[in-house]
Amino acid sequence: MQKTIRWYDHITINIYYFALTARSQTLTPLIVPLLVQQFVGEETKGTSYGNIRLYSLMIALLVQALMGMLSDRSTSKWGKRRPFIFTGAIFEVLIFIGIGIIAATLDGMTGYWVLFGAIILSMVASNTAHGAVQGLIPDLVPEAKRGIFSGIKAFFELPAPLIFVSFVISKMIAAGNIWGGLIVLIAVMLVCMALTMFVRETPQEKAPYDMDWASLGRLAAMTAAFTVVILGTGALVRWLINLTKDLDGIASLVLIALIGVLGMAVAVAVGVWISLNIGLGKDLKKSPSFVWWVINRLAFLVGATNIAGFTLYFIQERFPEMQGTAAAGPSAMLTMFVGVAILISSLPAGWLTDKFGKKPMIAFSGILATIGTIIITTIPGMTMLYVGGLLIGLAMGVFYSANWALGTQIVPQEQAGRYLGLSNLAGAGAGGPRPAAGCGHLPLHLDRGQPLPHRPPGRPAAGGAGIWGTQQRPVSAAKA
Repeated sequence: MQKTIRWYDHITINIYYFALTARSQTLTPLIVPLLVQQFVGEETKGTSYGNIRLYSLMIALLVQALMGMLSDRSTSKWGKRRPFIFTGAIFEVLIFIGIGIIAATLDGMTGYWVLFGAIILSMVASNTAHGAVQGLIPDLVPEAKRGIFSGIKAFFELPAPLIFVSFVISKMIAAGNIWGGLIVLIAVMLVCMALTMFVRETPQEKAPYDMDWASLGRLAAMTAAFTVVILGTGALVRWLINLTKDLDGIASLVLIALIGVLGMAVAVAVGVWISLNIGLGKDLKKSPSFVWWVINRLAFLVGATNIAGFTLYFIQERFPEMQGTAAAGPSAMLTMFVGVAILISSLPAGWLTDKFGKKPMIAFSGILATIGTIIITTIPGMTMLYVGGLLIGLAMGVFYSANWALGTQIVPQEQAGRYLGLSNLAGAGAGGPRPAAGCGHLPLHLDRGQPLPHRPPGRPAAGGAGIWGTQQRPVSAAKA
């Protein structure tokens, strides 16, 4: 563990999270959907995109845990973590160049499948670096300072890259300049990687624990089990929702909500519990609190993911006068309030975590998020919608700081990369059910311009456009 903390250690230890989020927010919501639409057309774009999302999550789950484990045991003279971060970043840059060539030269299903392979390779590269970088705080930062370091991590991981992507990269891509967006992203990856190389790592002479084929087999079995649970739950949700097609009004909305909540609960609770028991085996007994920490993280991320994913649809349902594109402005405004709140709360939350403790701050974030959600869902008016969003954003900043600081404390020091890599079950669990619910034979269409066949005109479905399969009209790439 690093004896002294230099002022720039706060940056070098955490800066690569900026690159990771900038990458995910550029590829997942921007470049990949547009290219999928270009390659497969309107009819099957949703299903095709959902498949990429789902299998990318599963690859991330496997690779991040594996690379965390391998970096734990690394005896490289360059340090435990830095070689993995360097390799992952360089590999990722090469793949970005490949994606640009794919976008410019290929079309049809050939383009789609080559893109599919490129995104899978990109997830391997990204999680090679991600699995290693997560071990830097427990490796180098004293426990008394992990709150502030986790707050800075939250800052680099959430609001800073989101703002950057929104105001720089997204503008280029919206104008049809995919190569420009990729070049900026490449520059971000290289700069963040270069700064991370200034981290002071002392090479370890001997691996802290043995790794055998059984450990690797458990990771593979864990990924397979989690995939089966997610896919099975997604298929069940699709089937159950189809049974509601003859219902209208409040009964339909309530039933859809119950199906969604139940499906999500089963997927994440059963999937995570089974996966952790498979992935860690007997080692899980060494850190029983780890399971509860992952579940705590998962529960919060599920809420945050769904709030972000269904904001537009919620506003349309909540305010009947705001249909179609009329809801885009309030949706963007709400997202801005959430982002600003995360921006202003993450750093102070880190300091408060070190001062008052990790568990009290996590509990406070839960209470704050609950109040914000109640305000949004029960009190009418746009003003209160923004107030609720502000409270949820403050809660997210506090949670990301305090929760990660707690996680770095409870994992075994010598296996920090392995355990924190497995914590990606929370991220995959939060993001997996939605694409899983859209994969398969039902078409996923994202255009809200057409009403659902079984609903009165002007009554959009709450949050279920991708599952219901509405008819679509062509849209331009820039509009998409």
